[in-house]
Amino acid sequence: MRIRPLLAALALVAALAGCGRVSQANFNRIDEGMSYDQVVRILGRPTDSKGIGIGPLSGTSATWKGREGTITIQFLNEKVRIKRFVAADGRS
Repeated sequence: MRIRPLLAALALVAALAGCGRVSQANFNRIDEGMSYDQVVRILGRPTDSKGIGIGPLSGTSATWKGREGTITIQFLNEKVRIKRFVAADGRS
């Protein structure tokens, strides 16, 4: 059955494509004032995201989880205001 090796290879490629996006190195590339879209180009789509809007203000909290740790970013009007990296071993 040739389908199993093909599926296994595709699963490996998919897993490797997402590897390393949530890393200390990519976290360091994110600067205050960057747009949400710029962050998504670096980290990919967030694992979780919650937003709120009041009049002309909007706020979003987005989280990216990976093998190396978790990145949480607070956006105000689609711009980075606060960022945090917590390594998989719990170090900030």
